[in-house]
Amino acid sequence: MADWEAAFGELLTARGGALRSYAYLLTGDAAAASDLVQDALLRVFSRLRVGGDVVELESYVRRAILNQYVDGRRRATLWRQARHLLVYPPVHEDVDVTIADEVRQALSTLSPKQRACIVLRYYEDRTVLEIAEQLSCAEGTVKRHLADARVKLAAQLGATKESLR
Repeated sequence: MADWEAAFGELLTARGGALRSYAYLLTGDAAAASDLVQDALLRVFSRLRVGGDVVELESYVRRAILNQYVDGRRRATLWRQARHLLVYPPVHEDVDVTIADEVRQALSTLSPKQRACIVLRYYEDRTVLEIAEQLSCAEGTVKRHLADARVKLAAQLGATKESLR
């Protein structure tokens, strides 16, 4: 068995569930989260030259998940803005989607960067500096994304100012 195969198996055994949970928090959809994790694993292990320990590999995979999520949302937004130029609108749109989970619904209204900041700050318990390093932006930008996201979430979830502190 190659080094990467052993590292791959160890990573999936030890942290596979945590990686899927992380991706689910970003996407809000179990199938999309599984796809995101699979794509991230493929990217990391196809470029990895030497196996690493589980903690190091997990950080690489988490970074790949985050990058792919943000890039995918950006591409989807660009596609939604331009697809009317290429595709006829459907005749019938029976979109009757009921989302029971208010938090998931509120998270889905955030921009990809805001959602990533919220997940990294409150799920991953990262500092503003760590989030800024992961997203390759300034600390002030992270603070702004967090503040905007909290205001938007509070308005949608009916939170009071005291509960936001």
